[in-house]
Formats: sequence, C-alpha cells, structure tokens
Amino acid sequence: MIETRDVVKRYRTGGETLTALKGIDFAVEPGEFVSIMGPSGSGKTTLLNLLGLLDDPSEGEVLLDGEDVTGISDTERTRSRKRTIGFVFQNFYLIPTLTARENVEIPALFDHDPTVEERAVDLLERMGLGDRLDHKPDELSGGQKQRVAIARSLINEPRLLLADEPTGNLDRATGKQILEEFVDITDRDVAVIAVTHDELVNEYVDRTVELVDGYMGEDVPTDGEHASDSALSASEPGSDGGGPP
Repeated sequence: MIETRDVVKRYRTGGETLTALKGIDFAVEPGEFVSIMGPSGSGKTTLLNLLGLLDDPSEGEVLLDGEDVTGISDTERTRSRKRTIGFVFQNFYLIPTLTARENVEIPALFDHDPTVEERAVDLLERMGLGDRLDHKPDELSGGQKQRVAIARSLINEPRLLLADEPTGNLDRATGKQILEEFVDITDRDVAVIAVTHDELVNEYVDRTVELVDGYMGEDVPTDGEHASDSALSASEPGSDGGGPP
C-alpha cells in the first residue's frame, strides 16, 4: 500500500542540521493495522508526515501502490492524498459552526458530487451517530467527535488511514470503541497506521513498529552514537504535537 525505502529526513535549524529519521525501511499492506510507537522526539510525526505525502524525505524513496511519489509536485501530492489517504488527529479538528454531517462532507466539498450528503449520513450511521447528524461539535462527547473525524477521513474512500494519537484525548472505554472502529475499517482492505504512546492500541493492531531517536526497531544502535543522536532528535521540529502539520 505504502512503503519507505532508506528514508532520511533532515532539518536545518539555528545553523545546525538535525536528523529526524535515519534510514527508515517501512511498508504496510492493504487491510493491515500497524502502530508506530516511541518516545517524544523519536521521529514518529515526521514519519507520519512523509507517509501522508505532507513532506518529502531528504534521502530515500516513498512509494504509493508501488509508484515512487518522492519529489512529485504539490498539485500531484494533493491529488494523491485526496484520492488515497485519510487523516485522523488527536484533537479532532472539527469546524465548530458546522454540524456533524457538514463536517464529514468537508473533504468532498468541491467535488460537485450529488451523493456526498447521502454518503456522509451513511458513514455517520455506521459510526453509531445516526441520531447526531445535526449536532455541532460542542454538543458531542469526545468519543462522538472522534467518530465524526473518522467518518470525515473516510468520505473520499481512502485506502490508507493515518491516525495521530487517536485515543490521546479519550478515556479507556471510549478509546477501545474507537480502536474497534479501526479494526472494522481494515476489514474493508483499508490500511491503518496509528502513531501513539497508548499501549492499549497494541491490543488491536496486527503489528507494532518502534522508533527510537530516528531509528526503526532492530536498526537502533547501541553505541555512543545513539546517545549523541538523542539530543538532536528531541529538538525535532513539530515532533509529536498531535495536530495537523
């Protein structure tokens, strides 16, 4: 579904070069639920941004459906995101003046699709919110807001769903309900990647990938280089902020 090959990401800040990702090889299959875990500053959000085609690597390749999408134009990137990728954020980012249904319709607003309202209603009903269609965000609980956000992420029928700390603002019982929704989504061959600190997520995923100081899993060094890298990656711009880049 999506793959990174030997991906490196560097940032220039204060006259210094910080390396947030260091040779990441990662792939996810259709219908697979994967969590990415690691301490703050480990590169999780940077990797999510690359997988979501919100940024380009400094080195290496990102492939979507086997096609190299590294370095494509902003217009092509936007089209690929809209066609293929949905996003769910920790803080929901619903528009407060719009109803649940209207919030779900937002990503398809300029498509002139006469079925969008019907599809939005169907998605909300599948999320158990058929009686909340005309409620605004301040009339919804945290779990209901997250379900609206999930429905919104699915309105364009993506094949990849990226979730940034999706249970971070929810109590445990509600978090379990949201994770069960993700499992249901994978049954429709949608791949789900969740960046999280929440160990609860690991009870639902097919596998867990760990990032530490920009290295993935078994690639984490055990020598002095690892310790020196830690201070740099902890300063990673925008690291693990739980919000849209």
